[in-house]
Amino acid sequence: MTLRVGMVAGEPSGDLLAARVIRGIAGHDAGSRCEGIGGPAMSHQGFDTWHSMDALTVFGYVDALKRLPSLISTYTDVKKRWLKQTPDVFVGVDAPDFNLRLELQLKQAGIPTVHFVGPSIWAWRYERIHKIRQAVSHMLVLFPFEEEIYQKEGVPVTYVGHPLAELIPMQPDQQAARRYLGVDANARVLALMPGSRASEIKLLGPRFLQAVQLLTKQDPDLQVLVPMVNATRRREFQVLLEQYPIANCHIIDQAGRPSSQDPAAIQLLSGQADAKGLQTSADSNSDAYFAARPAAWNVMQAADAVLVASGTATLEAALFKRPMVISYVLSPMMKRLMEWKSGQSRPYVPWVGLPNVLARDFVVPEILQDDATPQALAEATWKALTDKPYAQQVVQRFIAMHESLSRDTPALAAQAIIQQVSRGAA
Repeated sequence: MTLRVGMVAGEPSGDLLAARVIRGIAGHDAGSRCEGIGGPAMSHQGFDTWHSMDALTVFGYVDALKRLPSLISTYTDVKKRWLKQTPDVFVGVDAPDFNLRLELQLKQAGIPTVHFVGPSIWAWRYERIHKIRQAVSHMLVLFPFEEEIYQKEGVPVTYVGHPLAELIPMQPDQQAARRYLGVDANARVLALMPGSRASEIKLLGPRFLQAVQLLTKQDPDLQVLVPMVNATRRREFQVLLEQYPIANCHIIDQAGRPSSQDPAAIQLLSGQADAKGLQTSADSNSDAYFAARPAAWNVMQAADAVLVASGTATLEAALFKRPMVISYVLSPMMKRLMEWKSGQSRPYVPWVGLPNVLARDFVVPEILQDDATPQALAEATWKALTDKPYAQQVVQRFIAMHESLSRDTPALAAQAIIQQVSRGAA
């Protein structure tokens, strides 16, 4: 009997995760059918796309309210389809606000539900565990410490590792990345990463640029690489750069390179070609290899240190073994909104950066809110750039972190999903 899998992924990162899961399922059952909401990487694996993931991609609370009618329409459509013709199992990839509601309805109808990527209940709104227990038959988590949390709460769980640990090489070739980007092999290089959202560029951009102005007084030859996710963010950043000019600043984006929907990029990022195999061949130094990757990855690989907004980029920087300084600033309104929604004034854990959360230690500095002054950012970043013994200690911690996250994620996830079919929705 052909395995039929319902699946929902709501953003580019979820699309890439789901594509790897689909590939893993196909390895167990070549005739399997996966259907629902997804993106180009999933389609590349033969996914039957009922709705594009763009239908679920929202940026902040205001955008979510504007898109509410279309979100409700999409939700209603997929729910009706799956209740009418039930899949063998449903897999929700991230997008917890959408997927947990859907999973509850499907589980109550007797459909086994698997949720991939646990919400950060360890930091915010732990009470969501009760909804997860009701809605989810089995959790697949990316971080080892999450497994203990769900086991303690009686939620079946499997730690499957983080796919980024497979995609990012254990020993990144800094000089190869510099050659590709046209950066001097002997230069001191800083990756400046103020975020991918307009609010992040607005609030962090000026502080980061003023910090770099201080750094260039200490090293006038400092090379600064700034990856940008799209033309809109680039324009916003360039406006700030005119206000806070710095020498030797190079904005790196995807212009002139394959987009995230290009087959070559999809093949690499969805795991059909993995970084481990490429790293041992000449392909890892080729323009095609670097062109297929996100611009931010090439920048981090070329850099000596990273000044970065808190988020997934901090984990990527750790996997690239780069000393970093993590920062974040919320507007007063957004801070109040988060406090209202979560009922918390701060996270449960003392860290906000993923590398520190994983290490359960302040491996790298976190400079947040009012403390994120240009002077404080500059001092911490100068240490990351120039203190070699400190940098080597950080690298060793990140190597151990990389090893702990490296698993055969597609195979482990597929195995857990297929086992859940036989176990049912309980």
